[in-house]
Amino acid sequence: MSKLDNHILAAVHETARGLHRAGLIDKRRMARYDALCLPPSPDYEAAQIKALRARLRLSQTVLADVLGASPSTVRKWESGDKRPSGPSRRLLDILERKGLEAVI
Repeated sequence: MSKLDNHILAAVHETARGLHRAGLIDKRRMARYDALCLPPSPDYEAAQIKALRARLRLSQTVLADVLGASPSTVRKWESGDKRPSGPSRRLLDILERKGLEAVI
């Protein structure tokens, strides 16, 4: 996603927030805008995943359980043979920003 796309999404989201505050968009529709305007999850390199796991003091097996992945998948991420995608990237982002308590 380009910077322009992010800028446009941010503008749309801010406009929707204003309309919601004014009572022109209901809570359910605002939740849909919130979900649509989420920034993309960052890509995670092998070293970043390993460093995050070390910072959280988790074994590969426990990190796999937290993410709903297999221990072999986490090993492959950390060796660079595979990269996390979709929900795993989103959960890694949450773990990095908010800590383990936000996920479990």
